[in-house]
Order: sequence, then structure tokens, then C-alpha cells
Amino acid sequence: MEGKMSWTVADAVDYKGYPADRSKTGGWVPAALILGIEIVERLSTMGIAVNLVTYMIGVMHLPSSTSANIVTDFMGTSFLLCLLGGFLADSFLGRYKTIGIFAAIQTLGTASLAISTKLPQLRPPPCNPRSNSNTCQPANGFQMGILYVALYLIALGTGGLKSSVSGFGSDQFDEKDEKEKSQMAYFFNRFFLFISFGTLAAVTVLVYVQDEVSRTWAYAVCSVCMIIAILVFLSGTKRYRFKKSMGSPIVHICQVIAAAIRKRKLELPYNVASLYEDTPEPSRIEHTDQFRFLEKAAIVVEGDFEENLSGGSGPNPWKLCSLTRVEEVKMMVRLLPVWATTIIFWTTYAQMITFSVEQASTMERNVGSFQIPAGSLTVFFVAAILITLALYDRIIMPLWKKWKGKPGFTSLQRIAIGLVLSTLGMVAASVCEKKRLTVAKSVTGNPATLPISVFILIPQFFLVGSGEAFIYTGQLDFFITQSPKGMKTMSTGLFLTTLSLGFFVSSFLVAVVKKVTGTHDGQGWLADNINKGRLDLFYALLTILSAINFVAFLACSLWYKPKKPKATTMQMGEINNNSAENRC
Repeated sequence: MEGKMSWTVADAVDYKGYPADRSKTGGWVPAALILGIEIVERLSTMGIAVNLVTYMIGVMHLPSSTSANIVTDFMGTSFLLCLLGGFLADSFLGRYKTIGIFAAIQTLGTASLAISTKLPQLRPPPCNPRSNSNTCQPANGFQMGILYVALYLIALGTGGLKSSVSGFGSDQFDEKDEKEKSQMAYFFNRFFLFISFGTLAAVTVLVYVQDEVSRTWAYAVCSVCMIIAILVFLSGTKRYRFKKSMGSPIVHICQVIAAAIRKRKLELPYNVASLYEDTPEPSRIEHTDQFRFLEKAAIVVEGDFEENLSGGSGPNPWKLCSLTRVEEVKMMVRLLPVWATTIIFWTTYAQMITFSVEQASTMERNVGSFQIPAGSLTVFFVAAILITLALYDRIIMPLWKKWKGKPGFTSLQRIAIGLVLSTLGMVAASVCEKKRLTVAKSVTGNPATLPISVFILIPQFFLVGSGEAFIYTGQLDFFITQSPKGMKTMSTGLFLTTLSLGFFVSSFLVAVVKKVTGTHDGQGWLADNINKGRLDLFYALLTILSAINFVAFLACSLWYKPKKPKATTMQMGEINNNSAENRC
């Protein structure tokens, strides 16, 4: 019997619901089949996002600021929908069904986008080259409506996939088995590598196809690739391991808040031991004195216990929560100040795939006879991330360990470095844009390409890209190590909402600046024609906001009381193993 049980995985079942046979399910092959979905998702989402602003301006004839906001709203919604996907996977569908359903939704979205770029009825007529560009007919409501449907189907698919793909991949390995645990680490190293290649393919090959061949063909390729990825994913059904969901952390948090509000008029007992606790001793969390209002959820009163289906009685979780559950929620609340002060970074990041791409479209991009697509300039952004990660792992970490005796920077230190680099990136962007505008004012007429090299934009891409390498790994480390064990997925979902809100804040700032500085004839800081505006001042505004935010972050870092570590802090090399596993 013991020999038979050793071939099963304790907390996993196969596709029929039987205990998973270790020799027939899980491992590298099923995990690799799942990986294909994430690669294609990254190819589609990034390939569309980095070059969307040029389509909005050049084909749909929309103003510069409106085009930028469409892109940032699209990306913000994609990351925000990770929470919806995670909730559905944890509470109703499970990760397998969530991946299949949302992959199909994204395929429908990319196919719709391909159709919208193909049919002449779904886009405005081309501009008359002999006329002033201001007379170009913008897209009408119907045309924009079809485009929005396609984009937000893609956003919905992206959110559902990001919430489940990496987690389902980790389900294929048994952490209690040393051999499979090492295989999982190897898998997530490759996961990070392959999605990076997916991003590189998106900003180079796919963007080139969009500009030089046809956007329709590019988006159709994304649809076909996702269909193939879905078929490959489904082919491994009999080999997958499925793990039972423990419920959504969002529901648990809501239960604590609801119970605390219900008992808001009650007085807390002097003795904490009087509060309700049903968590086994080894799993309990040490009591803290912050946010004690939430502890009222653990006060036992008449009516808190109700009969269950088995005939016994138990606490109604919406009326009574254990003290450990309350402490878990308090830990999540303590993360919020740091969470809030990292949002501005992703606002600066948003400029790299909107206004910076638009800047590039007005500049000389030739290398010999080859013209670099404007959207492909983001390759320097991706390169900066990879180079920074390599330098940190191979040079900075060893030197820091030799000097300070520590394996690397703490998570908060890495976030701080990322914020500083992004601020410097906005300084560089403002200086470069001032130079570009000087050239624009010196030329006569309204040339499509200004006599200035696009490569002066490299510093802003490189600084913000290096900043992302630090802040992404720092945020992920912070939210994983400082959150309760049962809410790791929730905490990484919270982390990804900083990306979402960063894009939405960008949209909000653009709208405000357009309103305050704009004129009836389309002028102002964010003019309809970028050569007539003052984008340098908008970048300067972001520099000031980033500097203020950095001061606020330092104050929040000093206030924060870190969770007592049970293991060493994760560093960038280890983040590769954990980021995909815990990423929304």
C-alpha cells in the first residue's frame, strides 16, 4: 500500500478526478504545453500595444493625446482584469478551464482586430496628401466601437490568462518531492526566458510585419498562433495534474471587513486570547497592534455559529473570522502605502509605449537602407531589462555580498533604485524632446520625418527599462515575502494592479494636461500634432511628480514594519523562479 501511495501526488488529481499518478501526470512535458499559451499571449498583447498608437494617429486619424490614452486604457484594463481571472479561477472555474476559455476569448479578439484593420468600412478614408493633415477625417463612432470591442476582448483574454497560466504550470510539479522541486525551478527559469523572447519577437518581427506587410496579416498570425497553442494545450489534458482551489483570498478579505463593520460598536477585550481562533498553532500569525479595528471580526457573539450541512455547527465566515485570518488581512493592509507609491513608475513606463513611440515616428530611423519601425524602438527597453538583470546577478550581487555580507539589495532598496532610474529617464526624455522640438521649429513646412536621429531616444528607453528590472523584481519580492502564505496569489495580483493603475493615471494626467493647456485649435502641451506641442513640459511634469513620489516612498518605507523573515530574501536570480509561479 505504501509503495502504491508513493506513486500518487497527495494534493493533486488527474482529469478524471482520481489521485494523480506521479508516473503518468505532471512534470516537464505538461508544463511545456502550458508554456506555449503564455508565449503567444505575450507576443499578441505586446505586439499590439507597442505599435497601436501609430495606428490610431496614422490610420484612424485621432489626436496624439487621444491615441495615447487608448493604449494606456487598453493596457491598464488588461492588468486589472487579472483580478477577475484570478477570482474566477479560484472560486468557480479552476485554472485549466480558465486558461481554455480566456485563450479562446483572446483569439476572438485578435481575429476581430484583424478584420477591423482589413475592411475599408471599419476605418476612415486615407488623408489627401495634398491637403493639410488637420483636414483628415477621423474615425466615426461605429468604427471606433468595433475597434474597442476587439481591443477589450484581447484585454479580457489577457487578464484571464495571466491569472492562471503560471500557476497551472506550477501545479505540474510536486514541491514535496526534491526532484520535481528542482525541475520546477528549472521550468520557471525557462518560463521567464521564453516570455522575454516572446516580447522581443513582438517588438521586432511582429511590429515589422505590421508596418511593412500588413497589420491584418500580423493580427491574423497572432490568432492562428493562439489556436495552435490552444490545441497543444488541450492535447495534454490527460497528463495534467489538477489541484483543488482553496477559495478566493478576495472573499476572505471581504469577510473580515464585513464582520468587523457588523461588530463596529463592540468593545475589544483586554485579553487577545478571548478572541476567536480556530487555526492550528503552527499556522498562526503573531498578533500585532496595528489596525485593531479589524480584530472586532474575531469577537464571538450570539448568532455567529450556524448549523452546516453535516449536522454540526460552525462559524458563519461573514459574521465571525479567526484572529489569524484577521492578521492576514492586516498584513495586506500594511502593504498598501508601498503599493501606492509604486504606481507612478508605471505611469512613466506608459510613456515608453505611447508618446515615445510617437516621437520615434517623426525622426530618422534608417540604418543603411533599412528603416526601423517606430514601435521597434522598444527593443532597447527590453534589452535594458535583460542587461540590467545580468549585471545585477553577475556583478552587483557578488560585490554587494563581499562588501556588506548580504546576498543583494533588499526589496525596498530595489524599488527605490527603480524609482530613481525612472525619474532620471523622464529627465532624459524631457531633454531629448526639447532637442527634437528645436529641430521641428527650424524646418520649413510640415515634413513627415525630421532631420534628427531616433537614437537620441535610447537614454530614456534604457533608464526606464533598467528601472523596471529593479522595481519589478523588488515589488514581486516584497509582495511575495511580506504577505501571508494563504494570500500569495492575492498579493501578486495586488502588485499587478500597480501596473494597471499606472496606465490609468497616465490617461488621467493626459486628459487633465490636455484640458488645462489645450486650445480649441488643438494646440497646447499635448497638441494634436506632436511637433506643435510641448511634450517636453509634460515629461518635466512627470519628473516632478516622480521626485515627490520618491520622497513619499521613503517615508512609507521607514513606517513599514517588515514581516520577520523565515528565509533569505529573494534576489533577481531567484525572482525568475518565483515570478512566473506567483504572477497574476
